[in-house]
Amino acid sequence: MKIVSSGNIHLDITLNLEKRFNEHDFCWHENMSQAEADLKDADVFITYGEDMEPHHIETASRLKWIMIVSAGMDEMPFQEVAAKNILVTNAKGIHAVPMAEYSMHMMLHTARKTPVVQAQEKEHRWSREPVMNELYGASLLIAGAGAIGSRTAELAKAFGMHVTGINRSGGESPYFDRLLDVSRLPEALEDADYVISILPKTEETTNFFSMDQFRQMKQSGVFINIGRGNAVHEQDIITALDEGEFSHACLDVFNEEPLPEDHPFWAHPSITVTPHLSGISPMYQPRAMEIFEKNLTVFLSGKGEYINQVDPVRGY
Repeated sequence: MKIVSSGNIHLDITLNLEKRFNEHDFCWHENMSQAEADLKDADVFITYGEDMEPHHIETASRLKWIMIVSAGMDEMPFQEVAAKNILVTNAKGIHAVPMAEYSMHMMLHTARKTPVVQAQEKEHRWSREPVMNELYGASLLIAGAGAIGSRTAELAKAFGMHVTGINRSGGESPYFDRLLDVSRLPEALEDADYVISILPKTEETTNFFSMDQFRQMKQSGVFINIGRGNAVHEQDIITALDEGEFSHACLDVFNEEPLPEDHPFWAHPSITVTPHLSGISPMYQPRAMEIFEKNLTVFLSGKGEYINQVDPVRGY
């Protein structure tokens, strides 16, 4: 069997896979340009998902399985994949640890007035006037109660926060004080000191957070987006902040990336911009390829269940 990768996988990981599955042929490449020729007769393809186009699927005559070593699949040609009944799995869940830690960092960043203190430091100005806040006892609302949301809730509970999750159906989860369905978003926003969006990119989530939602937040509230840029109406963030609807926004994802140099987010005093790095971690590839390794065992043996199997018709 031929296994091809366009993902520039670390050498120690590739050597381990070749040793364990030594009866099969592995072709490791740094990008799609290098991998394209091998893909045509590959049985399995490993990709980050952003380099696949419809013609790659059409010409891959033997392709049976695509492993996407990321959680996002916005660029995948799922229509062609579904037509050929190709198995798809992804690395959903591997971002939970770094993105939860990023979320905690940004809440502390605003609660402990890091931007103000850093500005004072640059001015060589000693002042103890900034009002420091605690996370203990504060209310956190997480929109998107999956793996990342659950890990964030777990850390927030360790800080003594009250955590509410929003999803499509409500229910229960061990780290949330309550899980509400999306119809109860308004009441959840009114109670929240911090709001974190971890929503995926779908038609239903486009502009999920806009002026109506920002007006329901506390004036002291903080909004954090680590999911997808489409979930937030960007101009409404600026307008809401300027009108005092909430106090600060920490944004890691945007409608256009890289964020243009002249975008007003950069200069806004109540917005913290980071360049889509909340999920970056040295453990990214090891965690993703551990999922691949377990799924490869299932694929070869025909026994067991795949981790993170994706429905190509639905796109998730």
